[in-house]
Amino acid sequence: MTMATELRCAVATSLLLLVGATQQVLAQKQSAPPAGPPRGFTLPEKHEITLPNGMGVTLVQYGVLPKADVALIVRAGNVDEAAVQVSLADVMGDLMAEGTTTRSAEAVAQAAASMGGSIEISVTMDQTRMGGSVLSEFAPRMVQLVADVARNPALPDSELSRIKANRLRDLAVQMTQPQPIALEKFREVLYPDHPYGRVFPTPEMVQGFTIKDVRDFYAANVGAARSHLYVVGRFDAQATEAAIRAAFGDWQRGEIEKVPAPHPVGSRAVYLIDRPGAVQSTLYIGLPVAGPTSSDYVPLLVTDALLGGSFGSRITSNIREQKGYTYSPYSTVSTRYHDAYWVEQADVTTKFTGPSIKEILGEVERLRKEPPSADELRGIQNYLAGTFVLQNSTRGGIISQLSFVRLQGLGDDYLTDFVKRVHAVTPAEVQSIALKYLDPNRMPIVVVGDRKVIEGQLGEFGKVVQ
Repeated sequence: MTMATELRCAVATSLLLLVGATQQVLAQKQSAPPAGPPRGFTLPEKHEITLPNGMGVTLVQYGVLPKADVALIVRAGNVDEAAVQVSLADVMGDLMAEGTTTRSAEAVAQAAASMGGSIEISVTMDQTRMGGSVLSEFAPRMVQLVADVARNPALPDSELSRIKANRLRDLAVQMTQPQPIALEKFREVLYPDHPYGRVFPTPEMVQGFTIKDVRDFYAANVGAARSHLYVVGRFDAQATEAAIRAAFGDWQRGEIEKVPAPHPVGSRAVYLIDRPGAVQSTLYIGLPVAGPTSSDYVPLLVTDALLGGSFGSRITSNIREQKGYTYSPYSTVSTRYHDAYWVEQADVTTKFTGPSIKEILGEVERLRKEPPSADELRGIQNYLAGTFVLQNSTRGGIISQLSFVRLQGLGDDYLTDFVKRVHAVTPAEVQSIALKYLDPNRMPIVVVGDRKVIEGQLGEFGKVVQ
């Protein structure tokens, strides 16, 4: 036998032994060991102060990277707009980015860039946020820059025409897309005569905004008493606090926010918006549910994740994986100040518009009639708890959660006990939540699609309103 032949035989023998050992191990293998106890979210230690003018401050040392996030969150947003002022808060935010009384927009950007960061301003329904990330040693200077932007905006009349033109262009684009159109109708149905029901302005509204409108809105809604500053990351706490007191200490207190209470409504009807030639129909199906201050809120989140709010959810499995009606359906519990609604959204193939609605409502009814199995629920709980911890593992995530808790008037235990509360939800409780809140007979259905193709598919779901 040659050496090469001996080598081949040895290799073959080794492979046979390896295969045999592997088969033996696989044969002896038991089920996977049980998962360990769920790890909760640990809230980093906070240092909180309130300035004499009513402005709140939260300082959190977090992470190992030499960076810090500075964010001023003002309780001012679209909710403060009059019915003829929709998006005026957004225009204010755009103009605030155009510089201060002592710095041009370019100078503000250069100052932030010299600290390794940038300044961003965003407006939402209930809040306006301004700030950014910088290298740790520049946290006190970033505080000063944010204070200048917030306290001394130039709000230049010279830029208003350009900003309005940009808003009008964006509006024109959005009004050609089915998802924004469906959202606007859905919110209008749920929140009649309330700012939460007004999503987009008319072009005439935007064209009519004056610089006086913007400056009056700023003066009425932006001030110390409605503001809270967050600094999260690695930073010199003493120097940063001194900078905060110097930069914001004499800021005018301003008016306390007065948020009109929403009274959302839910009743079954089908709202059909014609989009001739559309190859898909956009669906919004949902209704008002308990808000974040309710003891039912976390069980609602679990119920949503099981029903439609995760990739492994029932509705997704049904109309995406099994039937192929749609590619990316999803549901969510959408929140505002002391308010929430549940909605299932999907872009479905036009010819399957009616069948898709039937399956969505059918999955809701199935959950109302029968609780999920313990195994199905456990998988959803692990998913929801895991994503919660991951989302809060960044500086920005911590700020978002702290500001959410503050907006809703919740305690820190909402964050620290969240994972435990998720895992405490039982199958019977999921069914109970579905029975209590998710009544298909109270769900308005918004459909944006080709009327001539889909109208005949909708009659069985209620009165069709066009």
